[in-house]
Amino acid sequence: MSVHPQFAEAIMDGRKKVEFRKRRLADDVTVVWVYATAPVRRVIGYFEVDSMHTANPADLWTRFADVGCIDRADFDRYYGDSHTGAGIGIRNAVRLASPAPIGDLLPSGVPPQSYAYVGAPALA
Repeated sequence: MSVHPQFAEAIMDGRKKVEFRKRRLADDVTVVWVYATAPVRRVIGYFEVDSMHTANPADLWTRFADVGCIDRADFDRYYGDSHTGAGIGIRNAVRLASPAPIGDLLPSGVPPQSYAYVGAPALA
């Protein structure tokens, strides 16, 4: 999952408990690898999916604003005219000892626009 560096750090530090997305993950996803976008451009860790919540953005904000590590203006800008969104509950974030290039996770070496599904890599 591609995540802006400030949010990726908040996930790894344990401050961010919910990641907001426009689409939910597949129901069988249990682990999410975190790729910090520019200027970091590295896979920095992973977390376990604790829960998935699909709702309209206003309801997601009401429920998770205090654990989402994003301000209201940026949240509203992200969702724009979207009628639904997803809140991915975060559990057990693990930071890699050495951040890895995306090619170690995805054979294409190209970071996903939002997220991509991968098998079990040997990064940890």
